[in-house]
Amino acid sequence: MTGPSSRMLTLLSLLQARRDWPGGALAGRLGVTTRTVRRDVDRLRELGYQISAVKGPDGGYRLAAGSELPPLLFDDEQAVALAVALQHSPSSGVDIDEAAARALATVRQVMPSRLRHRVDGVQFSGAGSRVLVDPGVLEAVSEAVRLRRVLRFDYETRAAGDPGAGTEPGPVSQTGAVTGAGAVTGTDAVSQTTPAPARRVEPHGLVARTGLWYLVAYDLDRDDWRIFRLDRLAPRTPAGAVFTPRPIPTGDPVTFLAARAKGATEADLWPCVGHVEIDLPAAEVLPWARDWQVEPLSAQACRVTAGSWSWHGLLADLLRFDAPFRVVGPAALADEADAVAGRLSRAVVR
Repeated sequence: MTGPSSRMLTLLSLLQARRDWPGGALAGRLGVTTRTVRRDVDRLRELGYQISAVKGPDGGYRLAAGSELPPLLFDDEQAVALAVALQHSPSSGVDIDEAAARALATVRQVMPSRLRHRVDGVQFSGAGSRVLVDPGVLEAVSEAVRLRRVLRFDYETRAAGDPGAGTEPGPVSQTGAVTGAGAVTGTDAVSQTTPAPARRVEPHGLVARTGLWYLVAYDLDRDDWRIFRLDRLAPRTPAGAVFTPRPIPTGDPVTFLAARAKGATEADLWPCVGHVEIDLPAAEVLPWARDWQVEPLSAQACRVTAGSWSWHGLLADLLRFDAPFRVVGPAALADEADAVAGRLSRAVVR
């Protein structure tokens, strides 16, 4: 026995396994005196566990009936964390809402009344994910990542114009195809909801982002890195051979996905970064600045370093502030501002 806490957990387990326990038998199983058993039982009662004394020549103890699961010990912080995590499952993007609700109800039953009241007080609501992933798919892909085994799967791709084609922002190619994370480009782009041929990839990591789940993998047939959405993926069995992990271009799956969402390939950086001065207080710009750098210039102006996947995309972001601004650099942003100004001027019909 390593200590009082561990001993009390063992005591709870023993009381759960059998209806009545003589005090001497418990002391023998725990390797302590009957006096220590009495103190441990008192501690458990203070935590809210209902343990009654059994009359008889030897005396003993009985744990009140209530659950088939072993009783659990949680401190207040753990109980609240558990309640929040299980109630937050709709936002996870995995189809486990019912299972999470049942898990919370089951665990709640074996908590002391004091902690049950604490957990019941944690109530909130929030929007769930728009797209749910089958837990079996998540488990199969996670195992392939962990075991470093080649993954074979069917994948449903969609055209860029399909409302369900992608929710991640991304740059637009000359053909109009979205090239950000969650979309496919080039030879990967096919007609709406047309199943693509079976894919063979080396899975390197799973990433949850904005309510969606993504697999970062090296595509063996295309000899390049690809990003796949798990809600469109159907694994095939059995798994393939073990592979040796490759270095991810950006270093890890999270930054790789973030870089692709910005239209970059080698680093989590915007391909187009500009510097402008906006005639607004920095405090009014900051709430909408995302990952921009905002530097106050005066009480009514600030300097912004902002990024986007294109120069006209950056200008569109700046125009949302509906305030005068001046392009500091680079020249490419100034040239794009001139071109946009010309298009807007020609669009006006007097």
